[in-house]
Amino acid sequence: MIEFKLPSMGADMDEGKLLEWKVKPGDKVKRGDIVAVVDTTKAAVEVEIWEEGTMHEWVVQPGETVPVGTVLALLLAPGEDAATAVRPKPAAAPAPAVERRRISPAARKHAQELGVNLDLVKGTGPEGAVTVEDVEKARAPAAPVDRNLEMRKAIAAAMSRSKREIPHYYLSETVPMLRATEWLARENEKRPVTGRLLMAVLQLKAVALAAAKFPDLNGFFRDGAHQPSSAAHVGVAISLRQGGLVAPAIHDVQAKPLDELMRNLADLVKRARAGSLRSSEMSDPTITVTNLGEGGVEAVFPIIYPPQVAIVGFGGIKQQAVVASVAADHRVSDGHRGALFLAEIARLLQEPEKL
Repeated sequence: MIEFKLPSMGADMDEGKLLEWKVKPGDKVKRGDIVAVVDTTKAAVEVEIWEEGTMHEWVVQPGETVPVGTVLALLLAPGEDAATAVRPKPAAAPAPAVERRRISPAARKHAQELGVNLDLVKGTGPEGAVTVEDVEKARAPAAPVDRNLEMRKAIAAAMSRSKREIPHYYLSETVPMLRATEWLARENEKRPVTGRLLMAVLQLKAVALAAAKFPDLNGFFRDGAHQPSSAAHVGVAISLRQGGLVAPAIHDVQAKPLDELMRNLADLVKRARAGSLRSSEMSDPTITVTNLGEGGVEAVFPIIYPPQVAIVGFGGIKQQAVVASVAADHRVSDGHRGALFLAEIARLLQEPEKL
């Protein structure tokens, strides 16, 4: 049997609330299928599965909030039979927060109807089971959850962890953008309005190609060591209308033509602001780009999203130049390598036709 666990979807996620199952027991699933929707502090995220098999049993029900790493469901591997399948043994020392509570089906259904958080209901039934009567007693209206406040707390926790754990160094370079600006204008003259490119797409592609040349600024720092990535899954910092931001990834940016990247970027921004992101987009950015040029900012010195090891910032283009900056992890690279990385981005932006 295969355990399907709640994945981590960013350094600022400790738990998630299961909103919906997209598959039911008996359904076959394959790698990349969306099987559930989970609510985080930032958005409702569609969770993909990376195993092939048959959904056997839901372990967590819609409405339950569980920590990252909790088993959400059990699957049968291809060729495995339900009657003979061996259930995975529980961990030797499970976290107390993962302990399963006894909740009657009627109580669970009634709690969903009333919007009662079962995590806050004290059970009075046999062995502490939560009953319908317990749900009724807890139905008093609670203060609504302020998602913006929760998001700010999550962002603050992740950035505090980043500054506490990662020995940052910062570099900046003024990048001439005349050639890129003129090339982009000529290119967009040939295109319909709906097919025009943004400067941000050139910047994303330049960062991805530079990251491929300087792998010590691309990847993750986990278990005391750098884990370089062969692909550049570039996280894009997107401000949300209700406040806060997310930084989901566009995958394999180094290998995509600009037209495809533009479509990917437009789709990502649209879904991020609609609260419809996918778990893989949230969990595996290998480097992040933040662009504050539209706000008139000259330069930005961002904070690294752990477990990534670098983040690139772009300010506004003024007099055909832009200030590009990088914050990088001193455990993996040093200022000399970071400077070469920025210089490579600058060089690539001088040859936009090659991007």
